[in-house]
Amino acid sequence: MERKTLGFIFLLFLVLAADVAVMRAEARECWSDSHAFKGLCFNNDNCATVCLTEGFTGGKCHGLRRRCICSKIC
Repeated sequence: MERKTLGFIFLLFLVLAADVAVMRAEARECWSDSHAFKGLCFNNDNCATVCLTEGFTGGKCHGLRRRCICSKIC
């Protein structure tokens, strides 16, 4: 019984160590002002739609001046 428990704990340790050892890479997001969006930005969905037409992957309203900024993976 003790040998099975020890084997199980060792196996569990290996699985956890392998998960920690794997380096996960996250993509960076780059932000840029929208050139096509006109006026103040109050709706993130409208901003994102305009950004998609400009070739970006999304967008959101930002700052006190309520500008539309577009995002893409860089």
